[in-house]
Amino acid sequence: MSRMIFRAARIAGLALVAIGIASFASLADQAAQENSPPDLRQDPWRELADSLFKGRPLADGTDLIAIEMPGRAEDAAIVPLTVRSILPPGDVRRVRSFTIVIDENPAPLAATFSIGPNAVVSSISTRVRINSYTNVHAVAELTDGKLYVVKTYVKASGGCAAPAAKNADEAAATLGQMKFRQFAKPSEGSVSAPREAQVMIRHPNNSGLQRDQVSLLYIPAYFVDELKVWQGDALLFSMEGGISVSEDPNFRFDFRPNGAATFRVEAKDTDGKVYRREWPAGASEM
Repeated sequence: MSRMIFRAARIAGLALVAIGIASFASLADQAAQENSPPDLRQDPWRELADSLFKGRPLADGTDLIAIEMPGRAEDAAIVPLTVRSILPPGDVRRVRSFTIVIDENPAPLAATFSIGPNAVVSSISTRVRINSYTNVHAVAELTDGKLYVVKTYVKASGGCAAPAAKNADEAAATLGQMKFRQFAKPSEGSVSAPREAQVMIRHPNNSGLQRDQVSLLYIPAYFVDELKVWQGDALLFSMEGGISVSEDPNFRFDFRPNGAATFRVEAKDTDGKVYRREWPAGASEM
């Protein structure tokens, strides 16, 4: 997905946040909708898919990609999500990008992860907000140029409006701090065998739907909208994100070591602040 498409979708989503408070369904209507089977509701997916992917065909990706989320979330503000490639052995295609769409969120386009041209990143995990019972779609573009889609259904509500875990002063004091972790796999084998790493960023990622607990005024949307992760000079992946990514965003991913001496991360938020860190390839911070 082009940057222009993503930014247009994000702007449209923020506009909905700004004007949508007054037009939310009543609690009774919402409860009735949440308790009804998904197939009896008005399904927004067709319209979303046409808008976000400009009418491109989306093939069933059941045997090629997977999305993993709990069927019922413990906390709607931090719902774990993993997308991964499950291409069969011998299939030479790779994933170019993963796009996450949370159908019933105020801004459905949660994030697009674009894989570096020479990187082998087959899975990415993060945490998202879920505002009401919803289908969540993952769309992958493979190196054959085609789009493939899978979905899962998540029971959760109120995640986009949930109060922040930290107060404003605490959040400001740690804003932009980053940590990096590497995880050894049980059967690492050679030094070039796949490994896993995680990037964590301190940021409130305000959704625009949360209220200040003192003034009761809505807190303006303010979130990390761009992220890039490099192994040496080789881009592993980039992300363009929206309000659905949870507070203190973190991303766990797999990769293949390329012999580089460092990992480097750059993040930018909607205020234009840029945060950068670099770590030795063997480092793992807690």
